[in-house]
Amino acid sequence: MLQIRAKHASSRWLFETTLAVIERARSAGAVVIVNDRPDITRLAAADGVHVGQDDLAPGLVRSVAGPGAIVGLSTHTVGQIQAGAGEPVNYIAIGPVFGTATKETGYDAIGLDRVREASAHARARALPLVAIGGITLERAPAVIQAGAEAVAVISDLLATGNPEARVRALLAALA
Repeated sequence: MLQIRAKHASSRWLFETTLAVIERARSAGAVVIVNDRPDITRLAAADGVHVGQDDLAPGLVRSVAGPGAIVGLSTHTVGQIQAGAGEPVNYIAIGPVFGTATKETGYDAIGLDRVREASAHARARALPLVAIGGITLERAPAVIQAGAEAVAVISDLLATGNPEARVRALLAALA
């Protein structure tokens, strides 16, 4: 799964980039999610959209992106997880698990204990849990063991200068 995240990009650039990513991703069987933009998701026929606490509510997101779109929601607290699990979402994300410089969330790192707690709440609603924030090749197995079904990785994929090899190593570590 690839998430296109470009918070300050123009709508035109984001749309054109999303189309280009989708073209390449579909040939590899990958799913493409657009961050924050259900309109671009629908126009580009992306697979889904990921929103945060300050974006449109998931019900509104789904009405814009379309009924078949994957909708993911970022959460940072147990209360947000509980509220989000009652929304029309396909998965819940929790984080930042560890410190990260990629994105300022306004929340401190939550650690693996909170991942375990979040996993229990998500499982109660049959929703997959995605862990976000500071995930590395070395940390990913422990995050999965703590109850996340998936991990979101950004910086660590670029750490070696060979993202393809790093993705393959991450997949091997999680197999």
